[in-house]
Amino acid sequence: MTTGTPAPFTAADYRARMDRAAQSAADAGLAGVLVAPGPDLVWLTGYHVPADTERLTLLVLAAGRRPTLVVPTLEAPDAAKAAGADAMTLHDWTDGKNPYEVTAPLMDGAGRFGVSDNAWAMHLLGLQKTLPGTSYVSLTEALPMLRAVKDAAELERLAAAGAAADATYEEIRKVRFSGRRESDIARELARLLQEFGHSQVDFTVVGSGPNGANPHHEASDRVIERGDMVVLDFGGLKHGYGSDTTRTVHVGEPTAEEREVHDVVRAAQTAACDAVRPGITCQDVDRAARRVITDAGYGDYFIHRTGHGIGVTTHEPPYMIEGEEQELVPGMCFSVEPGIYLPGRFGVRIEDIVTVTEDGGRRLNATARDMAIVD
Repeated sequence: MTTGTPAPFTAADYRARMDRAAQSAADAGLAGVLVAPGPDLVWLTGYHVPADTERLTLLVLAAGRRPTLVVPTLEAPDAAKAAGADAMTLHDWTDGKNPYEVTAPLMDGAGRFGVSDNAWAMHLLGLQKTLPGTSYVSLTEALPMLRAVKDAAELERLAAAGAAADATYEEIRKVRFSGRRESDIARELARLLQEFGHSQVDFTVVGSGPNGANPHHEASDRVIERGDMVVLDFGGLKHGYGSDTTRTVHVGEPTAEEREVHDVVRAAQTAACDAVRPGITCQDVDRAARRVITDAGYGDYFIHRTGHGIGVTTHEPPYMIEGEEQELVPGMCFSVEPGIYLPGRFGVRIEDIVTVTEDGGRRLNATARDMAIVD
């Protein structure tokens, strides 16, 4: 397992990201980028905004200009401590002032701006009212590759998170499943993720028996029985970067049908991972997995996309789904997680995080993908 704490990102790292975002916006015909609190702001500046604040905080980026963070005066001291603070100007505003009028001069009064997806409608409407000559588009639509290509330091963190998730799976296989509630196993997963270095646990899906046929089933108080297939999907953040892996285990010996379905999903997941290389499109990855499942007669039971990007959040663009024609380039990281879900009976999903290399793809999860038998 990858060990040690990676070196922190520097102000130069954050400045390079902000410059790249501003130039990408200009290349896309945008006047600039407006970044609200959330994962984009963390990735660009290292600043984590208090989650409960309703006051306007907004990073304004435009090509050829120094990045400026508009921030409430009472939060300016914390913003000044952010790792990327030296790479930007802080422009604070006090309660009683109109924050949109404070922001307006930084936007030149007109133009089309990319806005981070999680910006509050209240703030966007306030900007529109103050600057009627402006228009806005979501960053996912305008700059879908903004965070998609990871550098070496980011890949190191993603590999460490993946290794910690793998260690968690190896340990959970040793515990008793039968006679215990799904929620008991979920708590064990969360504890193990934290034990192996995760600072944040985002999800611990434990879908036993018929619950496994719901891809996003949350662990319930259902008691796991012998003969159950159990879908285990778990992940979170380590060193600020995500893990996300799924394995499907069986309590006791499986039936021939259960083995068959698991084998089909494993073959589909292998086909999709093997397809990864620079130049193919995201939808090609989805097609590779879906073709195997459809050919086996289970196409109607694969009911979600094959994968999603991962980075400072566990779900982000790009998405491995039909219609997504974005080409893969080295450094992109995403999940490959086909599944088959038989309503009222059981489900199977197998998931790894894959990064695109110069000549193919590399899995960041290494645990066995065959069906594990647990007690």
